[in-house]
Amino acid sequence: MQFTIADLEREPANFSVALPPKAIDFGEEATQLGDLAAAGRAEVLHEHRGPKEIVADIRLKGTFSGNFEVPCARCVEPVQHALTGEYDLLFRPPGVDALGNEHAISTPETEIGYYENGGLALEDVLREQVLLSLPARTLCQPDCKGLCPRCGVNRNETACSCDQGPSDPRWEALAGLSSRLKN
Repeated sequence: MQFTIADLEREPANFSVALPPKAIDFGEEATQLGDLAAAGRAEVLHEHRGPKEIVADIRLKGTFSGNFEVPCARCVEPVQHALTGEYDLLFRPPGVDALGNEHAISTPETEIGYYENGGLALEDVLREQVLLSLPARTLCQPDCKGLCPRCGVNRNETACSCDQGPSDPRWEALAGLSSRLKN
């Protein structure tokens, strides 16, 4: 769904959509399970920067909810997450904030995005919001044993004998350190 400045200048757009899986590419970070529901409003806000300079910003405010699978950080098995979230975002045309040199930005300015070609795609906004809502690290269970670094077997499902194999010679200098520290 595309929101353009020309359309939003005529009237704000209310939306309520259910996007099927694969309508948005989440890459390897997440897999969408079922529809991703999104509802909200898109409107133009005119920012007056002087007597003759008016910037047309797009404000997108709404909610989303959906179910996703994310790979476990240790064993890469899929873990389900039900996500819901709200957003209130402001998008400006590119280049309006360019000063020609670097400058520090304030906290409110970190919430501002930029639209291109006179519009904004809802799918791009939802992709970003979903990925930001996912936990930074997902585990299938708190004591996940992960994958064996030698044979690749999932240690939660199968025990392997790789740990009895030869140790890394770089660690031999530290062998017996714990017994020497106890004395």
